[in-house]
Amino acid sequence: MNIWITGASSGIGAELAQLYAQAGHTVFASARNQQTLAGMEVSAQNLPGNIVAVPLDVTDNLAVETAIETMTTYEGGLDLAILNAGYYEPIEFDDLNLEHFQATYDVNLMGVVRCLLPVLKYFAANNTGHVAIVSSVSGFRGLPKAAAYGSSKAALINMAESLKPECNARGIKLSLVNPGFVKSKLTDRNDFTMPFIMETRDAAARIVKGLASDSFETTFPRRFTYGLKLLRILPYRLYFLATKALVK
Repeated sequence: MNIWITGASSGIGAELAQLYAQAGHTVFASARNQQTLAGMEVSAQNLPGNIVAVPLDVTDNLAVETAIETMTTYEGGLDLAILNAGYYEPIEFDDLNLEHFQATYDVNLMGVVRCLLPVLKYFAANNTGHVAIVSSVSGFRGLPKAAAYGSSKAALINMAESLKPECNARGIKLSLVNPGFVKSKLTDRNDFTMPFIMETRDAAARIVKGLASDSFETTFPRRFTYGLKLLRILPYRLYFLATKALVK
């Protein structure tokens, strides 16, 4: 199986690339850090599968088109695309600015859309293929300090839900991944206690298992994420009482 992973130079993306290569698959690893990607290629040389560096900035339309062409013309084409690239910067109310929202949406939302549309077109032409969109439990409901990040992830969840029936009709498997807190460079920026935070390798293993199943959504750890799902049905009065404690 040939697998494309964006945001592959660190965190969950890097661990996914390693796990899939260990399982004998060809992994197209995309990120902006070309040096890291080159190192990943070398480190995978003794694995059953292999890692092919496909440097990419998901905010660059032309770069995305070039990457898609590289992978779809590779021997065997493309079987699975895991759209994982993300940007996160916690920001206080007094520091909110347009640039923060633009930077967040350009990676988290439009970066996914730029990659998703040509992949769906490619898979639809063959009535097969699998796409996984990596969102976040931050998209379940609005949280303080995450006006941009949370809303970008909420948009991904809504988009995946909207596209699922149409993808099914075209023979395309569409999956949604909603992780809780996972140890990474992004979560290292948080200045609060993160409940049930998971090691990156464990999170990647959960994703691999989830994508191999028939489930639309893969979310973990369930004892945390299912509690957040319940918050979605709370009336606003109670919900804002609960989140009030998160505001300094």
